[in-house]
Amino acid sequence: MPMLVIEGTYRITGARPDGDSIRFHPTDPAHWDLVEGKHRVQRNATGGAQLRLDAIDGLETHYIPAHGHELHQPAPYADQAAGELLSWLGFTGVTRDGRGTVSAAEPAQLPGYLLTRGADLYGRCVALVGKGAAPGTSGERIRVEAPLLEETANFHQLAEGLAYPTYYRNLYVDLRRALTAAVDAARSKGVGLWSLDVTQSGARIDGLESITAEAVIMPKLFRRLADYLALGAGDPSLAGFAAFLDQRGDRVLIVSRGQYTGFETVVEVSGRTVRMNRPPEDLVFDEG
Repeated sequence: MPMLVIEGTYRITGARPDGDSIRFHPTDPAHWDLVEGKHRVQRNATGGAQLRLDAIDGLETHYIPAHGHELHQPAPYADQAAGELLSWLGFTGVTRDGRGTVSAAEPAQLPGYLLTRGADLYGRCVALVGKGAAPGTSGERIRVEAPLLEETANFHQLAEGLAYPTYYRNLYVDLRRALTAAVDAARSKGVGLWSLDVTQSGARIDGLESITAEAVIMPKLFRRLADYLALGAGDPSLAGFAAFLDQRGDRVLIVSRGQYTGFETVVEVSGRTVRMNRPPEDLVFDEG
């Protein structure tokens, strides 16, 4: 899979990195303009931009529904995933304030690189994230195969059971298969969030607290539930959830069936229980 290489540094002080996103400053900020796709990478005055780690989704630490206040998924895995990403990159002594903003860390920055094919609609560069020296010339494209993928934080987070696989159409099949193998191994060992995951077995929903303090579920399902429950202003009924999902228009390929459909077809509601009828790694979503 050909991907653009950009080298630079990770800097986290003053930011709120979580288990699948972090701020990155290219050595040459002009390299952001080489990122392909219909969305441009949004950067700050010093050239830094937020990265979204491709193909993974960590439990939410600060999600804000359109009609509500900031929410998070259950501890400990939301915070553990965030801590593991920073530790893997090499940061130590990380302290955060009450809102999760990093107030101190050692060192101030760390060298690394990203491999990318585009940005999302929020202006975040969607990338495979690596540490140390880049595997190719910054600003040029290289072919990324499974051995290089396995050196990234994306692969590491899945192998440790600290994120859900969440695939989008830009990711090539061979890389998706390598990531799924890491997911299968983590799930079979029951490590990380897989020891508590109820995405397929079902989560009982009695209100927002059910998904913020109790049920460990795929973050995409969490976000849709959070949006729906916040819109309902405290009403825990799931009677309208299927229709809400249909209106959202999330499109997805069910890989095992070769079926292109709506996300609402893989989400089942029975009374106050919601579940997905396919595992996360069997789905490939359209990028919004």
